[in-house]
Amino acid sequence: MLVAAAVCPCPPLLVPEVAAGAAPELDAARTACDAALGAVLAADPELLVVVGEGPRTAFHEQGARGTFRAFGVDVDVVLGAPSDIPAEPLPLSLSVGAWLLARAGWDGPVRGYEVPGDSSWPANGEDGVHIAALADRVGLLVMGDGTACRTLKAPGYLDERAEGVDAGIAAALRDLDADGTLARLDADLSRELKISGRAPWQILSAAWDKDNGTGDLLYEDAPYGVGYFVASWT
Repeated sequence: MLVAAAVCPCPPLLVPEVAAGAAPELDAARTACDAALGAVLAADPELLVVVGEGPRTAFHEQGARGTFRAFGVDVDVVLGAPSDIPAEPLPLSLSVGAWLLARAGWDGPVRGYEVPGDSSWPANGEDGVHIAALADRVGLLVMGDGTACRTLKAPGYLDERAEGVDAGIAAALRDLDADGTLARLDADLSRELKISGRAPWQILSAAWDKDNGTGDLLYEDAPYGVGYFVASWT
């Protein structure tokens, strides 16, 4: 059963060493991520699952490793406690999630779930139900960004649709996706607007018991022209 979830963005710039001199620009986002993840840990989950986009469908077990060396910094991360068991490397979204977990001091059981960005809604819904049933008390850390087309200098350039789409995503994250906005988020539109959170958010929506709980949107902004959201579902 899913007892709490934190929704966080996954840019490598969340890691101060990667952002370097620009690190203070995302201080508010980091603070909001800390608060959302803190609420998950306060719910006393038996298992914490980090969900994020990647090139394949796969679970990553505790001890899996990620790295930010591609960004010119000597920073590696481990998903939970270190392990000598060989494991596939974490995709970037889960590496940022592992960094947030280490920052929060989580030392309990943890798994990662990697999902392709073009994964379909029915499959994502089934994944959400399955993940929620992995333990009696499951916590989720859901990693993903909104559109990357909010400004002329954004990674995807300016697209006039982006602001409205991000507004709908923000409302759904605030309202526990009560109207199914996340489930209906179109894969083709998400690809055009470079949204990385569609599949992870759909997994969250399916995992959540919509008759219970509260949602809180802790952060919403578009630094660098990319929509970033932090939400807490408890």
